[in-house]
Amino acid sequence: MKTPIYDFVHDYSEKHPLRMHMPGHKGGGPLGVESLDITEIAGADSLYEASGIICESEKNAGSLFGCETFYSAEGSSLCIRAMLYLAVVFAKSQGRKPHIAAGRNAHKTFLSAAALLDFEISWIYPVNNCYLSCKATLEAIEELIESSDEKPTAIYITSPDYLGGMTDIAAISEICRKNNMLLLVDNAHGAYLKFLPESKHPIDLGADMCCDSAHKTLPVLTGGAYLHISDKADSFFKDHAKSALSLFGSTSPSYLILQSLDAANRYISENLSQRLYDFCEKAYTCKKTLRSRGFEFYGDEPIKFTIRTKSYGYYGYDFANILFNKNIVCEFSDPDFTVMMLTPEIGEDGLLKLEQALCSIPQKPPIIDIPPAVCRNERAISVRNAVLSPSETVPSDSCCGRVLSSVSVGCPPAVPIAVSGERLSEQAVKCFKYYGIKSCEVVKEISFSEKS
Repeated sequence: MKTPIYDFVHDYSEKHPLRMHMPGHKGGGPLGVESLDITEIAGADSLYEASGIICESEKNAGSLFGCETFYSAEGSSLCIRAMLYLAVVFAKSQGRKPHIAAGRNAHKTFLSAAALLDFEISWIYPVNNCYLSCKATLEAIEELIESSDEKPTAIYITSPDYLGGMTDIAAISEICRKNNMLLLVDNAHGAYLKFLPESKHPIDLGADMCCDSAHKTLPVLTGGAYLHISDKADSFFKDHAKSALSLFGSTSPSYLILQSLDAANRYISENLSQRLYDFCEKAYTCKKTLRSRGFEFYGDEPIKFTIRTKSYGYYGYDFANILFNKNIVCEFSDPDFTVMMLTPEIGEDGLLKLEQALCSIPQKPPIIDIPPAVCRNERAISVRNAVLSPSETVPSDSCCGRVLSSVSVGCPPAVPIAVSGERLSEQAVKCFKYYGIKSCEVVKEISFSEKS
């Protein structure tokens, strides 16, 4: 498979031109990669008006994923905003009010998009006791549809979720088709799912649109992502995808990231499926060994190791710290879980090192301490009004009854416990305390003198 972006930039760099264009480093500097960092010069194409090497590379990626594929140099966050914008405009073009039913574990980018686009949200809550993992059951979706005065125009699902839980996308897509609804999937953690022996990629399972963070599970630089649009979706979406991405994206996308996405096409086409198959087999065997040693895993994702650490006698963050001291750095931890994201790039030696390190941790009596139930707060105002209102920071234990303003949860996991515009309940305060959130932004209560 050709790599037109990579080839163009390397050819340009090797000519050692006098660079009378951006960036300011002019091809030299302390990092050693500056010569490959360019802007939209002649021949380099332009990401949001692509007709040359970027267009060719995106078509290469699309041939691998079996759909229309568009690049993002700003992660899945850009793709999510563009995807939701397309869904909103499409709904309006059909004379429908934009109404999106979303799994409650949506990334905070979903909320920033809601603030910008001002669509109605109905939440699909988890049946378990974990705000990070919300498998949208068919029963919950059907009940939501039946109880709505007007059907949602789209269902928005995060799968895989941050803990590796995977939702039945194929079954949900059937419900969406029957009810004339779009299916949108945040597949940021699942770009590799396309290349398993049997594809579990959302597009193949019936989604209309999805985003993949290539950098999360493929050998791509941080920020490289895809917006995928099904060939079965209305042509409106692919026809307007570039304008949607350009609405929210920078006019100076990183050509280092674009080269990385481009080079990944060759990597995927040449050996990923076999490497992934072999690695999944080894990861399965590793998990089996660890289970025999007393470890309990969560989730369905084949190459994500999410350990329920309390059953092994540790809080998640303490467990992650033990691994850190063994020079193994985890993706995420909280009181209940330690999350490790694996790919074939760690190799058999890396997998063995991880297994040996985990087996060296002594098992202790289980911790009997369950997390608080996921809170269902009253919606006081819209997400948009909350985010755009004057706000103030208050201690979490003093925020009961206040309306949450902007969501300032960090990444990872970037999944909000409460949502902008909701009136915070005592249960929310309990959740904040449990997860170590010491303060939050709430809508400022303006006095009469301040109004005048």
